[in-house]
Amino acid sequence: MNAIELLTQDHKLVKKLLEELSTTTERAVKKRGELLQRIEQELQIHTALEEQILYPAIKQAGGREEEKLYYEAKEEHRTVDSLVLPDLLHTATDTVEFAGRVKVMKELLEHHIEEEESELFPTAKKLLGKDALESMGQAMLAQKKLLKNEQRAA
Repeated sequence: MNAIELLTQDHKLVKKLLEELSTTTERAVKKRGELLQRIEQELQIHTALEEQILYPAIKQAGGREEEKLYYEAKEEHRTVDSLVLPDLLHTATDTVEFAGRVKVMKELLEHHIEEEESELFPTAKKLLGKDALESMGQAMLAQKKLLKNEQRAA
């Protein structure tokens, strides 16, 4: 599996989990907590793969436009990881406020995914080529396995 396929597969999973979370009600306290924890774990791993492997390769192989894409994508990650997700994790799951914050996070992530899939990934295919994306995919799979094991041990 190449890097783009792996990351796209992650996007589908996160979108599915977000959709499931956004359709819950205030009574689904336990389910909301479980879904949010799963989303957090998936995002941590996904973000690490992109920021450690794919993004630097695009930035290095590209020019000024790719550098802009690099920093924009990293900033979108930071917004979710440092601002939106921590707020959500500290919001009671049985509140309307929780639902509002889930909606905002879902919109931010869907926007980010759309940009990656329509701009960043095609750029990566063009700049890096099939062989590089294949080897990156293998590196990502290995890293993903390692990070999942670390999460389980924590």
